[in-house]
Amino acid sequence: MKINTMAEMMAAGETPEVLFWVGCAGSFDQRAQKITRAFATILDKVGVKFAILGKEEACTGDPARRAGNEFLFQMMAYQNIQVLNGYGIKKIVTTCPHCFNTLKNEYPELGGTYEVLHHTTLLQQLIDEGKIKLKEGGEFKGKKISYHDSCYLGRANDIYEAPRKVLEALDAELVEMKRCRSNGLCCGAGGAQMFKEDEPGNKRINIERADEALETGAGFIASACPFCNTMMTDGIKNREKENEVAVLDVAEMIAASMQ
Repeated sequence: MKINTMAEMMAAGETPEVLFWVGCAGSFDQRAQKITRAFATILDKVGVKFAILGKEEACTGDPARRAGNEFLFQMMAYQNIQVLNGYGIKKIVTTCPHCFNTLKNEYPELGGTYEVLHHTTLLQQLIDEGKIKLKEGGEFKGKKISYHDSCYLGRANDIYEAPRKVLEALDAELVEMKRCRSNGLCCGAGGAQMFKEDEPGNKRINIERADEALETGAGFIASACPFCNTMMTDGIKNREKENEVAVLDVAEMIAASMQ
């Protein structure tokens, strides 16, 4: 895909409507790269003028801060803020709730203040404005979808409706897990847990959560976070249900259903 970087756009004397913050998972994780492509394809199709930072984008520092390395977090944050402010960025969209939360809530006190959107919120806006047109009888019509709330989207930022509204636009049946919304269960990857070994216990959190998703009888588990996607996929594989249940990002479902 040909996607403009900020540097290329600035060189051409153009400014994007929105900067797409790809994030580490979306850049380097093979599974999450598909989510990045799906979201970029949607933005392209609806004519949103966007750019990415490319090699100038560094990790937001979220895992470092969550793991207790405040010094490293601030170093990374200052570096990113210098780049963003240097380009005069006003509006950012990201497919990762961790990046979203850090950019939106933690960068302002370090001098980086932007309008930050999570991709599900932007997708909902584009659907409401009629810019995203979905196929009649797409592949999810009438299918059961269970949505897993990301902690950083739900409890941390109170975003529960946008992803569900986007999924409802697919004409599917939304079935909730017994623990959902503000009572949702973490997938087990937040707080830098993604990068460390399990602590003593008798069951992994992601398997507990995958079991709850399987209980709904849904054929699709929708997530809106690359970490959640990894953890839910692992849980489904552990239960040997990967041929019956698919774990997909909200953006992938919309990209597959667009006209």
